[in-house]
Amino acid sequence: MPTLVANHIPAGREVILQSENGILGMGPAPVEGLEDYDLVNAGKQPITLLPGGAFFHQADSFAMMRGGHLDIAVLGAFQVSATGDLANWSTGDPQAIPSVGGAMDLAIGAKAAWVMMDLLNKNNVSKVVERCTYPLTGVSCIKRIYTDLATLECSPQGLRLIDTVEGLSHMELERLVGLPITEAGAMTR
Repeated sequence: MPTLVANHIPAGREVILQSENGILGMGPAPVEGLEDYDLVNAGKQPITLLPGGAFFHQADSFAMMRGGHLDIAVLGAFQVSATGDLANWSTGDPQAIPSVGGAMDLAIGAKAAWVMMDLLNKNNVSKVVERCTYPLTGVSCIKRIYTDLATLECSPQGLRLIDTVEGLSHMELERLVGLPITEAGAMTR
């Protein structure tokens, strides 16, 4: 999901996207049939480059990430805890090849880290959890979770509801997640 962000930036709005493999000024996905596989994001998906965009060494890209020069990092996740812990690089599956890549650098180096993911995994179990059971990428680093059903804020006090899809009740969302969620508009201390 995070790799789709560039496809949804409104015309006339300037957002400068960075890809950890050394691109600044990344644009949306190219029209089918016009892909240039020398121009790819960190996920090896073809992209476009906006006017003024630049390519640079991956070491410089990681210096941007680690140096606090990114305002927001948008990451995928296997799990996110109610307090913002992130697990997004390994499920512990012995058949999978775990690779943390730049996720740790993005999660703690950006001024804010957000997650985009489906709320439920393929077994219909919430990916938003009280405590992550997969290896952690970062501790208390996620501020917001954008899912297909709701947008949630993570805090030391737990989850706060920002928004839900139409027709999803607060009680049903809490049932799906299995955790208490402070109502939208309610203040937490």
